Amino acid sequence: MSHPAQIKIPAVYMRGGTSKGVFFRVQDLPAAAQQPGAARDALLLRVIGSPDPYGKQIDGMGGATSSTSKTVLLAKSSKPDHDVDYLFGQVAIDKAFVDWSGNCGNLSAAVGSCAISMGLVDNVLQNGIAIVRIWQANIAKTIIAHVPMTNGEVQETGDFELDGVTFPAAEVQLEFMDPAAEEEGAGGAMFPTGNLVDDLEVPGIGTLKATMINAGIPTIFVNAEEIGYTGTELQDAINSDTAALAKFETIRAYGAVRMGLIKHIDEAAKRQHTPKVAFVAKPLDYVSSSGKQVHANEIDLCVRALSMGKLHHAMMGTAAVAIGTAAAIPGTLVSLAAGGGERSAVRFGHPSGTLRVGAEAQLVEGEWVVKKASMSRSARVLMEGFVRVPGDCF
Repeated sequence: MSHPAQIKIPAVYMRGGTSKGVFFRVQDLPAAAQQPGAARDALLLRVIGSPDPYGKQIDGMGGATSSTSKTVLLAKSSKPDHDVDYLFGQVAIDKAFVDWSGNCGNLSAAVGSCAISMGLVDNVLQNGIAIVRIWQANIAKTIIAHVPMTNGEVQETGDFELDGVTFPAAEVQLEFMDPAAEEEGAGGAMFPTGNLVDDLEVPGIGTLKATMINAGIPTIFVNAEEIGYTGTELQDAINSDTAALAKFETIRAYGAVRMGLIKHIDEAAKRQHTPKVAFVAKPLDYVSSSGKQVHANEIDLCVRALSMGKLHHAMMGTAAVAIGTAAAIPGTLVSLAAGGGERSAVRFGHPSGTLRVGAEAQLVEGEWVVKKASMSRSARVLMEGFVRVPGDCF
């Protein structure tokens, strides 16, 4: 019996923010996978090691968490005034499913430097800060990355510290332009229900106050105390509780229907990456997952968010954009937890520590508009070369 040989595909394995994933140039993929569709999905699933009924992704590049089961496709941009097109695929761990419905804000921090290294960006500075204009193809938005350069090479080492990442690295500033999603929900409104706060009826759980926002990524915010939490929980408190995870998934499904993202709650299972669900609370002292003490007077509020059905170990970059945007708009649950009023930046506590995100909101003809959200992350190449997969996997 003959067996297919493995093929090798040029790839870069990178950390971006508190996530990591496998990066490809679209032109380096096998011809059948250079276009969206079943072949591309099958290839990426095999690269990452999914679906894996053991939940470990041992036979692939994935790390068996939502933060490490990620793929990125890059190409020279087809859009005017942009350098690179960036497409993100969130790979399910135990299902044969790649979710293309949203962006990864953390890996966005690696896109600019990876694109430069792959030769996709023209006229790069030898020294200084290179400005890379990224077209985020999943959500049709512009991200501007400020990438440090030294002697014509991306500078990756530095002293910038990011909670959730063990070692310091070079700072990469990101600007998410017009972060309110256009294609999501009710005509692309930032608040698809038309309200800053809604009463969200969730059968079996009750009626919860909820802020549902399209900014960075569609996100459903609820109050921690309404669902029995303090907002200082770490991963084990949630992820070891199957009843809690089921509760959050039910909230997510009914919120997705109210946001117009799906028509029926049954569709939520095939849209795992979006929307996110998060819970907020006023500032409290707690000890982070690394043992670091977080003091209430150092933060404006506490936030915990779930990704792909589990509590995130830190904070998704796109959810951080949603937090910053909602905090800038008086009356949202996020703003109220942070003390109310107008603000242009917020520092929140998450399981791994703290994060600051900026956003400036304006009320224009009765509608809230946010032109830009910004934050600092870091990125680093972990390995580059080739990934190998069986030649018949796609």
